[in-house]
This record gives sequence, structure tokens and C-alpha cells, in this order.
Amino acid sequence: MTYVSKSSQDFSLIHPTSKAKFSLYKSVGKRLFDLLFFFMVSPIVVPVILILALLVKLDGGPAFYAQRRVGRNGKTFQFYKLRSMHVDADAILLKLCQENPEIAKEWQTYQKLRHDPRITKIGNFIRKTSLDELPQVLNVLKGDMSFVGPRPFMPSQQMMYEAAKGEAYFKMRPGITGLWQVSGRGETSFVARIKFDNLYYRKLSLMTDIALILRTVTVVLKPTGH
Repeated sequence: MTYVSKSSQDFSLIHPTSKAKFSLYKSVGKRLFDLLFFFMVSPIVVPVILILALLVKLDGGPAFYAQRRVGRNGKTFQFYKLRSMHVDADAILLKLCQENPEIAKEWQTYQKLRHDPRITKIGNFIRKTSLDELPQVLNVLKGDMSFVGPRPFMPSQQMMYEAAKGEAYFKMRPGITGLWQVSGRGETSFVARIKFDNLYYRKLSLMTDIALILRTVTVVLKPTGH
């Protein structure tokens, strides 16, 4: 989702769970929570997705964007978002990186651009409010993702992540929101997210997930996302 100025150390105070509780929630409870939460929020989320999809469609091009991402155990899946960029975004990025070394360096470090010319007008709004992420509720229903977990990355980024000794990510379903998404997304490099993934894996519990969902609501109400 979006960035809020909070240190990852704050998260250690959320819920110091025991190993037994962690194992039970990880193996059974987390998936049940995802399904229950999906059916709770879908009457609100689905109509919002349809309205936003129409607005994106009117802006030109398809309403939805699908991309391969890496999930649990390294298995790839089709990841859904409302389209926030121009349809030729990949070609634009390649051209930008070839013409401007500073942009190429920024992309290599953060895997994103702070001032991204590929973003459309409606795309700028749905990205700042994180509404472009809403179609991922379908990924949750399918079992590819969880409501809370590490941010899913692209297959082209996997080598970079593994080279930085990232391991906890592959033990979990990636999430729509999570510790990195609400704590460090705006200011950390791509590989720095490993510490957030590892910390979340150690603290994983029902109370942890509820706390992060509540923090996400606060973040969405402050449209500062990138």
C-alpha cells in the first residue's frame, strides 16, 4: 500500500507472540482469516473496483493490469492491479534508463521512480490512495496472496532479493499490505525490505495482522503513496 513515517522498531511492540501460537496461525488460521475477511469486505470493495475500473477505462486503455509475481515457495502467479500507467510503460522505462543514468540508478536501487512519467492522471490518484491494489482481493481468494504479508516482487527481481540473503519471504504468501508497505516503502531500497519481511515472519500472529490492517486504513486516509 502506501508509506507512513514509522520505524520498523515500532512493530516489535505490536504483539510478542509465542512459538505455539505462531505455528497454529501460520499453518491454519491465517488462511481462514483471509477468507473470512474477504467475505466481510467484498460487498464494499467489489463495487469500488468496478467504479474505478470504469474511470481507468475512460482514461484510455484496459482497466486492469496483470503481471507475474513471485509467491510462496518461489511459485509465480498472476498479480492484479487497476492500471495506473500508460499501456507502453515498459518501453517508456527502458528508454528513460537508456537516456538518463540517474534514472537508471534510481530504478536499480529502489525498483521505482519517485517522479514517474509513466503514471496517468487517474493513475496518480489511485496510486496515492492505494486503490490500485484493490483487485488483489481476487489473488487472496485464489490463495496466491494474503491480506497481510511481504510485498510480492517480480521474477526479474528474485535474483537481487536472494543475493541479499532474503529467505523469510518464500515461506509466506505475499500480502496486499504488510509491514514494509506501511512502514518503509517510500524511503527504503528494494533489498532493504528484507529486514521487514524477516521481522514480520518472526512476529506473525492474528493480532499482528489485525494491527497492520488497522495501520493500513490510517495510511490510506493519508494519500501519500508512490
